[in-house]
Amino acid sequence: MSLANILKLAGGALNAQTVRLNTIASNLANAASVTGSPDTVYRPIKPVFETQYHDVMEKTGIATVDVTNISQSNAPPEKRYQPGHPLADKDGYIYAPPVDQNAEMVDMLETSRQYQNNIEVLSTAKTLLIKTLNVGK
Repeated sequence: MSLANILKLAGGALNAQTVRLNTIASNLANAASVTGSPDTVYRPIKPVFETQYHDVMEKTGIATVDVTNISQSNAPPEKRYQPGHPLADKDGYIYAPPVDQNAEMVDMLETSRQYQNNIEVLSTAKTLLIKTLNVGK
């Protein structure tokens, strides 16, 4: 495996984790939003990952991950009875997104760890490259 492959694989994983972190941030930012209609409520989003093999024909195990899609949740919105709210519908209900903030925070921590792991791979590859270049001196 060449250094370019290591950089490409770790870079792909970093990109995927960045997309994942962006979707988490979007979900958390919209968790407290409300609307007067279940049709216009924010729907949480999640990235869909797919393994990308370095050698598609032989599948040698050298692979990274790629984001193929961003999917929207089909979970029903949270319905709250608040007749005095300015956004309440004719029956007095407002609708909040079905965002589980605790689950999002756990995902955020996991994403952060995965990102750190990939940074460590890049740092180790850099250190090994520098040591290899210094062997001849």
